[in-house]
Amino acid sequence: MSTGPAAPIVLEYSIADVFTDIALAGNPVAVVVDSIGLSTEKMQAIAREFNLSETTFVERRPTAIEQAEGVRVRIFTTKEELPFAGHPTLGTASVLKVDAPETAKGDTITLALNVGPVPVRFEDRVGDSSSLFGEMTQRDPEFCAELDPATVAHLIGLDLADLDPKLPPQVVSTGTAFAIVPLRSSEALARLNVKQREATEWLRARGARWFFVLGPTGEETPAFRARMQFNGGEDPATGSAAGCAISYLVARGAVRSGEQILLRQGVEINRSSDLFLSAKRSSGKVSDVRVAGSTVLVAKGHLFLP
Repeated sequence: MSTGPAAPIVLEYSIADVFTDIALAGNPVAVVVDSIGLSTEKMQAIAREFNLSETTFVERRPTAIEQAEGVRVRIFTTKEELPFAGHPTLGTASVLKVDAPETAKGDTITLALNVGPVPVRFEDRVGDSSSLFGEMTQRDPEFCAELDPATVAHLIGLDLADLDPKLPPQVVSTGTAFAIVPLRSSEALARLNVKQREATEWLRARGARWFFVLGPTGEETPAFRARMQFNGGEDPATGSAAGCAISYLVARGAVRSGEQILLRQGVEINRSSDLFLSAKRSSGKVSDVRVAGSTVLVAKGHLFLP
């Protein structure tokens, strides 16, 4: 006797725009709010289906464990799993703040990522009910190889004169390693054209994944603008790279210890994103790396899986 086809697995998801207080700006992330034992292969397939920069999967555990160790979250691009990424961390914590408030401990939700625990603290902002403002504290930075400026200029499609001679390119990681490339001015960002095939192999050999290119605006807000081109596309906001960038700038004395600055990204692709950054330097060590911004919920739905 036939029992008919098995009922599909139904999973809830949310899509949030991160590092913006306006819907349809910033960097979108899809959050599967309870992955109920999905395999890694299935998670990767779902991330390809959403086709966003990143998709996250929340692996719910008993509340006592989540309070003590953090909410287990895995992060996928369309190609691979990442140990850490900034906008998915902030976006996932924001979705949990609304849909699973029991995961919060006071004003903070801690995510247990592959790189380790990352706390996200939320602030109440008067008169703004459509978005949440959160601040993540990233791992202390690792400062790795300094890079040849002439080679970097070639690989990012700019002139050597566009790079800041006082701030040499360097690989930095707060969980994911980026090549931080400071320019003399943000005006040169309009000409950025990373040679992806050539750059990928060169960067991997030096322990980095992508270039994060930034330049001062000459204004107080935003103090810097940035771009991050990757995999033939461009990221509207890169919170993990922003943590590396502020660590670098504070270590080099380009930004004061403890000072919060505004960095804007995504302008060139019409997904303007605002990232608020700070870090502290004491006795030659940089710590307390903070990346903050707003998140707006834009969609909810269901996945139906065989």
